[in-house]
Order: sequence, then structure tokens, then C-alpha cells
Amino acid sequence: MVIMGSGSIISQFTEAGLIDEFQIVLCPIVLGAGRTLFGGVTSRPSLKRTHSRTFKNGNVFLRYEPEHAQSAP
Repeated sequence: MVIMGSGSIISQFTEAGLIDEFQIVLCPIVLGAGRTLFGGVTSRPSLKRTHSRTFKNGNVFLRYEPEHAQSAP
């Protein structure tokens, strides 16, 4: 299942330990305000970065897995 653009669902699933992989595209702009990615998460998830890619326009793609998850071969 892919969840796009719903911080509250991501927070609830993260709290329950139901997320297998986080894929994040970082666009480096300054807005000055906004919501955090993990707003509402009370316990800090232990994540390991499994992939990253930087694009010519400055955007960065990041892939993380929870530390307890096993990587597929």
C-alpha cells in the first residue's frame, strides 16, 4: 500500500510499527511555516537509510527502513 500526502495516517501507522519503508522526496525550499513530517509520533522510530539519489535540480530522493525490518535480497 502506498500512502501519499496524509500525515495523520503516516503518524498512526508509524506509531503502530506498520511502515515497512519510507520514501521521501526532499525539495529544498524555505516556506517559514508548515507541519512536520512526523507530527503526532510520540516515539522516535529508528530508521536506516537504504538509498539516496540527488537530482540536478537540487531535489533529493531518500529511502528509509525501520531498523527491525529485513531487507529483501
